[in-house]
Amino acid sequence: MAMKVETKDTTQISDAELSDMADLCVDREPRFDIGYLSKVREEWVLVSTAREGNKLRGYSFSTLERIGGTPCLLIGLGLIDRNSKSEQALKALLADQFRRALLAFPDEDVLLGTRLMNQDGFRSFQGLEDVVPRADHKPTGEERAWARRLAKRFGNEKGLDDRTFIVKVTGGDPVGGLDVVAPKAKIPEGVEIFFDGMVADKGHRLVVCGWAMAEDLAAGKLSR
Repeated sequence: MAMKVETKDTTQISDAELSDMADLCVDREPRFDIGYLSKVREEWVLVSTAREGNKLRGYSFSTLERIGGTPCLLIGLGLIDRNSKSEQALKALLADQFRRALLAFPDEDVLLGTRLMNQDGFRSFQGLEDVVPRADHKPTGEERAWARRLAKRFGNEKGLDDRTFIVKVTGGDPVGGLDVVAPKAKIPEGVEIFFDGMVADKGHRLVVCGWAMAEDLAAGKLSR
């Protein structure tokens, strides 16, 4: 069965829908409970859900905005149900978000930025250009500056190490980011090194960004 994606303003999401989202990780990390998701609802502009029939398979909170004039698609929080449909749900959500990025920023390259909990999250950046961090590449000063800008937008600039792109928080509250486990998905070689010493269960996240080129957005090539 095909995935159906719905995107709407976060002000339109109901408590019942938040409860469905919380149920996807009620018995595992990152334990995004309804109280935390209620706060996230107030911090982000758009919420997207991927459903297979009536079954929720994944969701994300995001925004389309400019940072210093640069068009950005920012995923503040995303979670994909861990089953055989994980890859399909992730692709469906990303395809809808890239489509909206094209509508918001026609004829412009768009920066995708998020925080990853594990290496499977790099699947979100397939087809994008100049993804950082990446294997065998030393981030430039400008790329490190982007990591700081994104960490600031995600609310924790002071917790970022711009050499490793790892951001850490203190306290016991849940931390946003993208949680996806897709064992059969292809990910870039060498990215596992970026998660050395990172403990997602303690709120550690890897800030990652990459460029969706205007021509690829227009051709609908991304997230196929």
